[in-house]
Amino acid sequence: MAVSVPAGLLAALASARHVVALTGSGISAESGVPTFRDAQTGLWAKFSPEQLATPEAFARDPELVWRWYRWRRDLVARAQPNAGHLALVELAALVPAFALVTQNVDGLHQRAGSRDVVEFHGNILVDRCSVACEGPGPARALPATTSIASTGDDELPRCTACGALLRPGVVWFGEAIPDAALIAAHRAVRECDVFISIGTSSLVFPAAGLASDARRAGAALIEINPSPTPLTAAADFVIEAPAGAALPAIVAALRR
Repeated sequence: MAVSVPAGLLAALASARHVVALTGSGISAESGVPTFRDAQTGLWAKFSPEQLATPEAFARDPELVWRWYRWRRDLVARAQPNAGHLALVELAALVPAFALVTQNVDGLHQRAGSRDVVEFHGNILVDRCSVACEGPGPARALPATTSIASTGDDELPRCTACGALLRPGVVWFGEAIPDAALIAAHRAVRECDVFISIGTSSLVFPAAGLASDARRAGAALIEINPSPTPLTAAADFVIEAPAGAALPAIVAALRR
């Protein structure tokens, strides 16, 4: 897919001192990771994410929640970073300062080579104690199976420090964004002079508010998304294309 890169966009990046990129589910979808709100399949078709990704669901039936996350982890494990992920690694090396904030929980940015990624919604491949005891917990789930029938609490992973149940290290519906991620993201936004929104609907807050914060700080706004979003009208530059096509084109143009 040929992508036309506006000259003004290239000029903004070439003169930028600090660039912030915010990525959403679109860039992961290009690697085959279903977006969170995609229809469930197979045994999970009768459930919605809102029924499974909440503290209440975990308290009610932790084994059911863990089996769903085992299924999602298997999907993530089979996925590979795409050209968009790799281009962001290259872009980071072309500007004086670069910060990457992601709403995705799949770790694909890190596997591509990005460093110091701010994970706004956590990481699906990491476990943490369900009572927040800060103790160590191995990243493991239930034995590989697609069954959703109950087999008992004994198979659930437990914290090695306190014995409480482990849970996936993600932010569930109704939970706050971790303080460390919020602080890091807002600090980066305050310091940036270019903000790039990539593959995100710009609907999920507080992440969706980062672009407005960057605008108020005087940053140029770039949106990369195949479809218009609530951010489109406010963006200085818009590339209506997938990240895997747009980002390599931008990097190639900057290298010329």
